[in-house]
Amino acid sequence: MAERRLVIDHMKVSYDGLFDLHEFYSLINQWLKDKGFDLREQRNQEHVRPGGKYIELELLPWKKITDYARHVIRINIRIRDLKDVVVEQDNIRANLNRGKISVVMDGYLDTDYEDRWESKPFYFFIRTVFDKFVYRTYSTQYEELLVENVLQLLSTIKSFLNLYQYEYGLMRRPEQLRM
Repeated sequence: MAERRLVIDHMKVSYDGLFDLHEFYSLINQWLKDKGFDLREQRNQEHVRPGGKYIELELLPWKKITDYARHVIRINIRIRDLKDVVVEQDNIRANLNRGKISVVMDGYLDTDYEDRWESKPFYFFIRTVFDKFVYRTYSTQYEELLVENVLQLLSTIKSFLNLYQYEYGLMRRPEQLRM
């Protein structure tokens, strides 16, 4: 069985306001594709409630670093009170969404994910010794790369949401919104 080491625990972004849900999904998918991650969707649920839609999405993108190690990022996205709104600004109409977004990310380093060193107890012992003394510098480098990737994705999401907050948050008036 592969060893899964938790490197990043619960990095969080929260946002309440206007955004484009389709663009948000596209941003995450494009970033993962650009960085070479393979996307695996663990859970995708949508519930319609009186206050608006509730969407819960769990993504587990992974990236093969070597034959022995890979990065796994768990991305939990929860969107509450999602409603469609039409915003008119400078005689330009835009169909957007309004709601509360919460994004939580965890980063894992999987080693021996193909279970090559688990067939015999002696192999398991050798793997443990190598991990402890020989591959320690490589594991540290892999962990630093994982932290860098998660922070980049988090920064990209924050920038995207901040753009909508600036563009529509400061300049909108309540009479310009229609639900």
